[in-house]
Amino acid sequence: MTPSPHAPGRPVPLPAHQPADRFYAGGARIAAFRGPSGGPAVGDHVPEDWVGSTTTLFGESVLGLTRLPDGRLLRDAVRADPVGWLGPDQAAATGADTGLLVKLLDAGERLPVHGHPDAGFAGQHLGLAHGKTEAWIALTAAPVHLGFRREVSAAELADWVERQDTAAMLDALHTLDLEPGDAVLVPAGLLHAIGAGAFVVELQEPTDLSILAEWTGFAIDGARDGHLGLGFDTALTAVDRRAWTVGEIEALRGARSGEVGDLLPRAAEFFRVERATGSGRWDAGFAVLVVTAGAGTVGELAVRRRSTVLVPWAAGELPFAGDAEFEVLRCRPPAPPVD
Repeated sequence: MTPSPHAPGRPVPLPAHQPADRFYAGGARIAAFRGPSGGPAVGDHVPEDWVGSTTTLFGESVLGLTRLPDGRLLRDAVRADPVGWLGPDQAAATGADTGLLVKLLDAGERLPVHGHPDAGFAGQHLGLAHGKTEAWIALTAAPVHLGFRREVSAAELADWVERQDTAAMLDALHTLDLEPGDAVLVPAGLLHAIGAGAFVVELQEPTDLSILAEWTGFAIDGARDGHLGLGFDTALTAVDRRAWTVGEIEALRGARSGEVGDLLPRAAEFFRVERATGSGRWDAGFAVLVVTAGAGTVGELAVRRRSTVLVPWAAGELPFAGDAEFEVLRCRPPAPPVD
């Protein structure tokens, strides 16, 4: 029997989806969060859980794509019925482009210093519609390093990368201490490194574009694979080398623990994320839900901490309700343009 191409009229629960053998360690916090029925991922290098993904890992044709319970790839299902999945306005504006990638990310070690290109760079050099602005919603306390404390010349940055001078890179970056519940926007171009012990829900534009400034000690050949196939002379021009003030870095932090509603208003042109508790009703629209605490219902679907849920536009307006601890992140693409 061939599955219907139409989007389901209800939320779709999703299991863990962890690409294996990544170049940095992690995965234990995802396993603990997901619980015994979380999925088959094994090993200590499965630090990312790609939720509701129509995006592949860089250079791959299928790896990274979410497979629906009926066996179809979500990417193919959205292409077959963009209106049902995304709604008429977004489908008219962007076709089958969901405009969003959501991950659970467990930093079993400090991530290497790296950055991501913006849409202009990605379009000019890679022929892509999206760059990779991202955001983190912290589930644990951990430090993150991001943005230069002083202006760094192109020659100095290139020298650090060539010599793999990690100490100089980290010393030049601000450090922001995250607490559980904090939301942080990470604009494309900003060099950054998530600290060991961080467990975050990560929203990003739907690409897997990373420029590595650091790779020594990690399971990757950064000299070969760290520049998107462009060479470092070109790739490093995507990096924001200006000096960021303490105030500017702190302003990237949006809502704090316990705050509900829109967590990152400044991210609206890239994606939207809101935190909900108690009970309420959501308007129709494509979304990825991550239940971070408690238990409740979304529509007729029972959910609890560890649930990840895909919501198609065709599901319509959805009521939600939960216990006293219930907390859910609703991750959405940017709103379609209004004529």
